[in-house]
Amino acid sequence: MTLHISQRGRQYLKTAETLFRTAQTMTDRVVAAQLKALADDYERRAEKASRIDAAKALARSAASAEPEWSA
Repeated sequence: MTLHISQRGRQYLKTAETLFRTAQTMTDRVVAAQLKALADDYERRAEKASRIDAAKALARSAASAEPEWSA
């Protein structure tokens, strides 16, 4: 299954990529490890944000597709 990445998810991924690139240039291994862990956390946030945004879009779509019952 392909997951569509939302705009919010893309922003998290962009931050994760920046953190990871910065970690690769660090000479202090402890700081580099912390930056990599933070980058991993942002990747998880990107996935979660995209799932939530997709669910919200689906709910909006389903709500607009429901027939209006008139009494």
